[in-house]
Amino acid sequence: MPLDAWISLVVVIGVFPLMAFSRLGPDIVLLGAVILLLTLGVIDAEQALGGFSSSGLFTVAFMYVLVTSIRETGGIDLIIRHVLGRPRGEGKVLARLLLPVASLSGFLNNTPVVATYIPAVLSWSRRVGVPAHRLLMPLSFASILGGTITLFGTSTNLVVHGLLIDRDPSLAMGLFDIAWVGIPVAVVGLAYLILVGPRLLPARRGAEAVFENPREFTIEMEVDASGPLVDRTVEEAGLRHLQELFLVEIERDGNVVSVVGPGERLKGGDRLVFAGTSEGAVELQQVRGLVPTRQGESSLEKDFKERRLVEAVVSNQCQFVGQRIRDGHFRTLYGAAVLAVCRGGERVAGNLGQVRLQPADVLLLEARPPFIERHRQSRDFLLISQVNGAARPVHEKAWLAWSILGGVVLLATLGVMSMMNAAMLGAALALLTGCCSVGAAKRGLDAQVLLTIAASFGLGAALEASGAAVVLAGAVLDLADGNPWTLLVAVYVLVALLTALVTNNAAAVITFPIVMASADSLGVDPMPFVVAVMFAASASFLTPIGYQTNLMVHGPGGYHFSDFLRLGGPLNLLTGAVALTLIPLIWPF
Repeated sequence: MPLDAWISLVVVIGVFPLMAFSRLGPDIVLLGAVILLLTLGVIDAEQALGGFSSSGLFTVAFMYVLVTSIRETGGIDLIIRHVLGRPRGEGKVLARLLLPVASLSGFLNNTPVVATYIPAVLSWSRRVGVPAHRLLMPLSFASILGGTITLFGTSTNLVVHGLLIDRDPSLAMGLFDIAWVGIPVAVVGLAYLILVGPRLLPARRGAEAVFENPREFTIEMEVDASGPLVDRTVEEAGLRHLQELFLVEIERDGNVVSVVGPGERLKGGDRLVFAGTSEGAVELQQVRGLVPTRQGESSLEKDFKERRLVEAVVSNQCQFVGQRIRDGHFRTLYGAAVLAVCRGGERVAGNLGQVRLQPADVLLLEARPPFIERHRQSRDFLLISQVNGAARPVHEKAWLAWSILGGVVLLATLGVMSMMNAAMLGAALALLTGCCSVGAAKRGLDAQVLLTIAASFGLGAALEASGAAVVLAGAVLDLADGNPWTLLVAVYVLVALLTALVTNNAAAVITFPIVMASADSLGVDPMPFVVAVMFAASASFLTPIGYQTNLMVHGPGGYHFSDFLRLGGPLNLLTGAVALTLIPLIWPF
């Protein structure tokens, strides 16, 4: 094997554990790998940057704008309001939830679909009498299943299809071609979630229940009107650097001062809200000029226009992961105060400032109103949902946004124009008609996903150009003993396992040249193997880290890691069996 092939192989092998176990984002890891290969001369600049000119990448980007337009106009909320209703019986509740989600995810990126559904499901679960933890994981899984129905369903489908037509335009697929396999896979998967799923999920306590009673994690005191603290700043009063507590807000004359700064001056009768441990009450009692507040409704249970209570799910890419809240200066960076942390369905006890954040932690934050829009697309948080006083989006243009998406689907399905051109036209119309502002479109673009896709192309090109893909294909064929059925199963299992550990786009793009080389060496049609890569890359039910929507529901549902294995393991086997049975029937070897 040539030296370049060895270098490519070593770099690619090193990329997967880095993506799986380091705090570096997959985009950073993959871009670093491409730069290394370019520096060593394994690939040239054109190959390194080839991903940035891929039709698949641009189609994904334009689809993000279309999805943003539907979200901005309240198109998803409108559907939620009309389809949930008040069904009786857990099976009917699951059916009413999962069928529309799977249908929507066939045409929309499933991340915003799940993000919009989670707050609605949390309140809906109380009305229908079904615990939220029995709905949230099926919600994520249904969105993944729905993504297998069309080429628009996931970014991975679009990217793999882009790779395919770049190699051979005659192999181009129609928008609904994979539905011959995707619909049976989705039907079987949804039936499993509705009929069997409720028996497999143990009882869990979600973040909403943990945060339900503010008096469990806050202490309220009043400033004595005749005491020594009147007209002194928070800093001067010694309330800035308490050991067990920190000052969150001040309620004053029917208004609230949120995210209190050190220079804020105290007034007589101010109601101070502290977050932290109950032991901190002793510390406050030693502060002259503070008296216990009069009993009544907790300040956090009141609705103030100057502040928002927000639940945020920590991303595995959050810069604070592994850091203590106090050391990371969370409050300074985000302009939000952490009131409580929920992990694994339990509130993290002890001094909040000493808590080290982990992925999927749910934070109860107190912030000013602009926080939600400013950080909704932040890579630090997977989900930001308002706890109190959530405003409903305006729905006047929802029909227009849906019409534009419908037009895109129609143009692509009828072959009037390519999927990229149809998506580009749709994105332009969404901006011109005001369904989506330019700012919202920019925020809606998931830069990390786009960079991951583009960089993955560079690694795939290195495997192909250096000859490593051919060598690996030969090894795979030896293991498969030259049998196309065995090779198909091996491809599916390999991509599914990689997807459980790293991003599905990277797993699909990097394995694509190996799969194509294997099919060429065997002298068979590559299409069944390409479709197997698409389905295996989407079949990510085993772990919370394998798919972003899984991580989004992990914290709010109070799930344990083993819960995904319990419900997702059989689903992986079931969908894999259906896909591997149907793929060779639709696309013969």
